[in-house]
Amino acid sequence: MKRVFLGLGTNMGDRQQNLADAIDALAKKMEILRRSSIYETKAWGYTEQADFLNMVVEAKTELKPLALLNFLKRTESELGRVANFRYGPRVIDIDILLYEDLVRNTPRMQIPHPRLHERAFVLVPMVELAADLVHPILNRSMSELLKAVDGQEVRLCE
Repeated sequence: MKRVFLGLGTNMGDRQQNLADAIDALAKKMEILRRSSIYETKAWGYTEQADFLNMVVEAKTELKPLALLNFLKRTESELGRVANFRYGPRVIDIDILLYEDLVRNTPRMQIPHPRLHERAFVLVPMVELAADLVHPILNRSMSELLKAVDGQEVRLCE
């Protein structure tokens, strides 16, 4: 079993339910170890859209990286995600943030997630789960990476 961290995001429909549905779907193929709190943030990239709810899930899976990616894309589709423009609104987005300490850079897959270290909406929940975990390329802990970004826009959902 391999330890993975997955980022979940949603800004359409019942956002809380979308996250719950995604976790239920993920549990079919992996053991959910922990889940972060849910955070609300302004949209990133394309800002003319509704705010996002984001969280991180730590899990164990037997799926190899490409099989995991295929499962996540299929799950997004089954949960109602429709392809649209980059950074556009979505029912659910599930990203592989980390897969053990694997580093993979292919046209189809980049692990660790190539923008993990730039995004407070990912780093805040990552720090909640694994503050001392070291980024396998940058060789800095999640808490160190968070200090380098502006996390002020990331609000804890009550």
